[in-house]
Amino acid sequence: MNTTKQQLVNANTALPDRPHAITPNLPHAVNNTDLNAEAPAGFETILFGMGCFWGAERLFWKLDGVYSTSVGYSGGFTVNPTYDDTCTGQTGHTEVVKVIYDPSKISFQTLLTHFWQNHDPAQGMRQGNDIGTQYRSAIYTYSEQQQESALQSKQAYQKALAAANDQREISTEIKAASDYYFAETYHQQYLAKNPAGYCGIGGTGVCFPPE
Repeated sequence: MNTTKQQLVNANTALPDRPHAITPNLPHAVNNTDLNAEAPAGFETILFGMGCFWGAERLFWKLDGVYSTSVGYSGGFTVNPTYDDTCTGQTGHTEVVKVIYDPSKISFQTLLTHFWQNHDPAQGMRQGNDIGTQYRSAIYTYSEQQQESALQSKQAYQKALAAANDQREISTEIKAASDYYFAETYHQQYLAKNPAGYCGIGGTGVCFPPE
């Protein structure tokens, strides 16, 4: 096991910034939304880290009430990182899915349920066979209400794991969202373009407690 890739860097040891941001040059491959556009009025945004972002993005774009999704990097230090940069483990970022949703059609609690049930949040700096800090579990929030709900959901799922005789500690990082950097265009909606591509989605088998 590569322990070096499982150790978070800090601002002083992270890779240097890159001068140019990655900007998607195609609309969403499934619903044709403009990935560069701001969320419509009344809609909300959340970032989820669940390991490899390909399968995680497909999970959310299929949900009724989700307006748009994209994949990128967040939670780290290097400005404008590339995929290769992030995969070194030296930027501090994790792979995330940006979810823009209509709260009148889908609740944040429903999104959290899909988050907890579709990956293993107690694996630390890895997800399955994908090892490194860029695969860590994370929820990056855009409001105090989201933050409070995410923390409460973490406590609820910790209890559910314990009730299922899983005594591991959830390692999910929950904090206010920092900068979000788009991944390269070929990563966006990757499994819509490559249906037989790799999907690392897989949960613990423990259901999230009902509301």
